[in-house]
Amino acid sequence: MKRSNMLKISLLFVVLTLIFVACSKDKNENAQTETQGNQQETGKEELAYDPPSLEDLDEDDPMTEMIQYGEKVFNETNTVLAEEVGNELSCQSCHADGGKDKVSSMVGVTTQFPQYRPREDAVFTIQDRINGCMLRSMNGEKIDHESKEMRAIVAYLSYISEGIETGEDIPWRMQNTMEEIPEPNVANGEALYEEKNCMTCHATDGSGIDPNTGPALWGENSFNDGAGMGRMSKMAGFIQNNMPPGGEDPLTDQEAADLAAFILSKERPEWEGHDDDWPKGDKPTDIITKERKDKIKEGTFDWTEIEAIVPSEE
Repeated sequence: MKRSNMLKISLLFVVLTLIFVACSKDKNENAQTETQGNQQETGKEELAYDPPSLEDLDEDDPMTEMIQYGEKVFNETNTVLAEEVGNELSCQSCHADGGKDKVSSMVGVTTQFPQYRPREDAVFTIQDRINGCMLRSMNGEKIDHESKEMRAIVAYLSYISEGIETGEDIPWRMQNTMEEIPEPNVANGEALYEEKNCMTCHATDGSGIDPNTGPALWGENSFNDGAGMGRMSKMAGFIQNNMPPGGEDPLTDQEAADLAAFILSKERPEWEGHDDDWPKGDKPTDIITKERKDKIKEGTFDWTEIEAIVPSEE
């Protein structure tokens, strides 16, 4: 073959290679842009992997029975731990699908402890964190660290966290927080509660229908005002990311904020340890205590006391 022909073939090969690389790059960039756009649109961080299924458990493994019991305790907390739970909620009331749902996921949670907690100014183990929920979200009592139920819950959470390294970033844990909250309108929130058919799952009086699919939103069987859900940023973020079920007709930021304000203006158990929380300062400004709740009901609360609130232009 002549040298000139060989050069032509070589040049042609180089050109084709460059075209292929350019096309592949454009395709990958387009796919990445589309994925990022979908995440921004939904506001939900995709799980890095699929959590293991309990159906994959080995019947001969001595851990299997404990993991299965842990799932039961997680899903039916108010009945399995009736003496310790002070309301009618379960872990699954906030963490759907046994904690494996992509929003409010518990996948990877055991890899994040021990962890310093500024609210309590203490280093928490996973057991301590579970008991924090028992005291606040469940408005109840601590579980003995050595009890079968505590060991079972930890075994279950460890199982669904398999494959995630200790301390690994798990951004899906922090999704239910609204960083900028439109100044809420409580009256509009009350109207939305009916308009969006919230009472179908949570009852007209907010007392709930079922701990897992329609938990109590206020009243004696709901969380106390020291729970994370007693904060405007947490409640508004949770509502926006989880309601309505199925993701149809998603709520706007304003609607989520209005509903959150309406729900948090209602009566609920009081946390007696507010004065002891965040002993080193930097207490969040969005905690809705009884004093604030009463002002909200009276229409005298200044929403700009909450740093995350974006004042209305009206």
